Amino acid sequence: MRRFGRTLVTAALAVAVVGGTAGWASGESQEAVTGPPPGTAGWRAATASGRALPDPATATPREVARFFAGLDEAACRELLRDHPLVVGNLEGAPVPLRYEANRIAIAATGEARYASLAAPDRRILAFDPRGRGQVAEVFGDLEHAERVSVIVPGSDNDATTHDARRTPNTGPAGMARALREAAGGSAAVVAWTGYTTPVGVGMDAADGRLATAGAARLARFTAGLDAVGAPDPVLFCHSYGSVVCGLAARHTDASDIVAFGSPGMRAETAAGLRTGARVWVARGPSDWIADVPNVRLADIGHGADPTSAGFGARRVPAADVQGHTGYFMPGTQSLEAFAAIARGEAQ
Repeated sequence: MRRFGRTLVTAALAVAVVGGTAGWASGESQEAVTGPPPGTAGWRAATASGRALPDPATATPREVARFFAGLDEAACRELLRDHPLVVGNLEGAPVPLRYEANRIAIAATGEARYASLAAPDRRILAFDPRGRGQVAEVFGDLEHAERVSVIVPGSDNDATTHDARRTPNTGPAGMARALREAAGGSAAVVAWTGYTTPVGVGMDAADGRLATAGAARLARFTAGLDAVGAPDPVLFCHSYGSVVCGLAARHTDASDIVAFGSPGMRAETAAGLRTGARVWVARGPSDWIADVPNVRLADIGHGADPTSAGFGARRVPAADVQGHTGYFMPGTQSLEAFAAIARGEAQ
């Protein structure tokens, strides 16, 4: 009983510290976007060349890839025209077709806040306007890449904040751009704002509800990359995004998982993630996440500190990182190390 009491006090302290660090009142409860994309009902009622279409809710990405491999160009164009939201979000569908589908879907929303995503030079691999909006954007040539990395962001990210140019190298797209430039060569990087993230630092950030929903979406996304022949990805997981990656780890084929600015990964050790991926961690000296106690009580808190020696992850140098979002700033040790991991050169 005494041990339980200490745990309860520690958990309460964790909530208090999180609230004091970033403003408890700023946290707003979010409803996770789950399930197949908008337009699925119409898709299920349609056919292509006399064949039933793969159900977005139940077909595996490999089944989707095989289905599209059996279609001619005219049938693909018809599906693109009639069902852009489904095609654009269908894991396993051809990458160029998804880019084009999402340009159509984004333009069709008629919303100014999404307009920049429809520009001809953007490679939008997924776009879901439900809730606050979700988006995945590719930097580099995904179809021919020898190495692929995926940025999994934390709180306060959605389709409208995904590419916040006012804070370069910090948001999902900014991190992806910086990593793509640093990695060079034939590397491709995906900024995956593909789940409902917490807003502010409140209960949504302290519990695992949104991370659990996000992990399922991340696992399916990586299966979609595999289905179209992309290399096993490196997952770069920031803040609450590292909770998502921790829960998804055993369900992905990632070659490496990099957690930075992490409050915990819902495992007590790297081995507890039950993944064959190499696990890396980084935390800068001024990152406020260090002030969040690493506890777990029921679904509150995210467990052990991944940067602790006992966790057993490989360390990424981050002595010159400023704050919670400075890991991809040009010239930092962390960005140099991240680029080496992305290229498959780190040991």
